[in-house]
Amino acid sequence: MSLDEGYRDVVDGKIAAVVTSLEMFAPPPLGKEPAGHGLQLERAVKPDLDWYRDLYRRVGGPWLWVSCLKMHDAALAAVLHDPAVEVWAAVKDGRAEGLLQLDFRVPGVCELLYFGLTDTVIGQGAGRWMMNRAIERAWSQPIGRFWVHTCSVDHPAALAFYVRSGFTAFRRQVEIFDDPRLSGVLPPDAAPHVPVIRPKG
Repeated sequence: MSLDEGYRDVVDGKIAAVVTSLEMFAPPPLGKEPAGHGLQLERAVKPDLDWYRDLYRRVGGPWLWVSCLKMHDAALAAVLHDPAVEVWAAVKDGRAEGLLQLDFRVPGVCELLYFGLTDTVIGQGAGRWMMNRAIERAWSQPIGRFWVHTCSVDHPAALAFYVRSGFTAFRRQVEIFDDPRLSGVLPPDAAPHVPVIRPKG
């Protein structure tokens, strides 16, 4: 369904985000990696759900990542424990501070399902380092397409970062979802760049 030009009201208590999907069809040249971030990438095989949700929340909470926090244990485990799904953690001083999740469940395709760092390490060059590892790992498998999506409530530098990393935008969508701060899935002070509009009455 297409939307005509103009403004559209969003129901109070919900959030509207513009989602941009991007793709690449061959491995690009890797970007220069700044030194000194002190991170190591470690694969989490069949990760513990509590550990995963904690990392997912610390990485994605400021950007209203919520889908995995709402999934029942069985559904989340079915994804994370699938052998075609890879969960990697960027670890610093023994603590996971970054999440890289690759989904190979569609033959010949890899989706960069989740990619992000905690506030502790953002701004230290770790994002470029982790993206280079993501590109290397994705294209080490027999794929012909690597893709990702980001949205307008994500980190403001995310979209441009993906483009600089070799992805090209191919689709734009509007997603409307319940504000997770109103239901308690995320704390009220999460994502201060997105105002909370409570339902009236």
